[in-house]
Amino acid sequence: MYEVVRWIVGLALGFYFRRIERFHAQRVPAAGPVLFTSNHPNSLTDSFVIGSSVPRKVNFVATVQLFSLRPLKWLLTRCGVIPINRVADNARAMRTVADTFEACYRVLERGEAVGIFPEGVTYEDSQLREVKSGAARMALELEHRHGGRLGLRVVPAGLTYSAKEIYRSDVLVHFGEPIRAGDFLEGYGEHRKECIHKLTAEIERRIQSLILHLPVLEHARVVAGVKRLYLERLRVGPGIVPEPVSPRAEELLLTQRIAEAVEQVYRAQPERAAAFATKLDFYERWLRRLRISDEYLALFPDKRKVVGQTIGWAAMAILAAPIALYGWGHRLIPFAVVKWAVGGFTEPGKRKAQSSTAALIAGMVAFCVFYGLCIAVFHSWFGWPASLWYALSLPVASLIAHYYLRELRRLAGSVRNTTVLLRAPMAARRLLALRGELIAEIESTRRQDERA
Repeated sequence: MYEVVRWIVGLALGFYFRRIERFHAQRVPAAGPVLFTSNHPNSLTDSFVIGSSVPRKVNFVATVQLFSLRPLKWLLTRCGVIPINRVADNARAMRTVADTFEACYRVLERGEAVGIFPEGVTYEDSQLREVKSGAARMALELEHRHGGRLGLRVVPAGLTYSAKEIYRSDVLVHFGEPIRAGDFLEGYGEHRKECIHKLTAEIERRIQSLILHLPVLEHARVVAGVKRLYLERLRVGPGIVPEPVSPRAEELLLTQRIAEAVEQVYRAQPERAAAFATKLDFYERWLRRLRISDEYLALFPDKRKVVGQTIGWAAMAILAAPIALYGWGHRLIPFAVVKWAVGGFTEPGKRKAQSSTAALIAGMVAFCVFYGLCIAVFHSWFGWPASLWYALSLPVASLIAHYYLRELRRLAGSVRNTTVLLRAPMAARRLLALRGELIAEIESTRRQDERA
């Protein structure tokens, strides 16, 4: 049952996400007891992504609320999901946490893997919340029971979504070096709290190193601005990322370097950092006022390239229109169902974090049922093998239809951007000059760091 569900979920993830990258997946032990600890920015989708990213079965710990429906409880139990009652679920039933720990112990003692999200909650942004002590307590108590000979390893994982609520976005699964639970057992009998605190702090530090974690959230806007202005220059720079990595992993590593540099400037030269932030805010405010992007403004000095790109997108829009219409003709009804599900089954305060889960589950049901009905009707009219080719065309046409609409919006934006910049050449030159000043400031800071 686990392998069947894993295959179905993997197929759904492949349709929802444009790319799922696994970074340092070789760090995951192939055998033996493993406790996965990960950040939790995207509700149930986090479990789906981690479970599909490792070649071994992962038994996840999940809120007891998911087990309220009998059919879902039957399925989750057979897929190895272990229920846990949180204070938010039922504060009067917290004694069941001990039962959850015992269930995890039995799984780990069999040499299997357990997945847990030690923050205890899912959330909208990408910042790591406080890591609770449950994972460390579980690991140390079990290893202590076996006298430090079980060989339990805690594998931290960092999940980074490019835009988790948007269809066909990217996700990076970054695995850290395993932590041997036995290394934190010294003095556990007499100083249990201290050992648990030490391991919890190490798990938190490792997860933070695997994602983009900003100690000061007020600096996030500056980090994002520097990234937009300078990321591509860092990509071609020598020695920034020493090992060959996938695009999303490279982006994470470079963004971490940007965040470190921003934090360093704020500590060492707060006045300079504040002046840069003010200038960046002025630049981005004018971009928003003119409704143009930094990426498009950077292309504008080469007007032939801008016009050529616009013409190219227009030609593609004309050529791909018949396939896109075919795809949207079959996509519109299930797409409407998915939109309804996302709006109706997500909480207002957690809509971004829960959207992908609702879309994945609703999409699996809506698209499979509707496409199945279409194929059945087509088969009754035309028989085999025409219905087979028809069935194979549906998912391909659906993806083309999605990208067509996205590129059509991009074409409209390109035409509008070109019109605005051509009609306001003074504003364009001023913005380009300001952009150059910001990049020169970044370059200056980078050279100072290299000399230091």
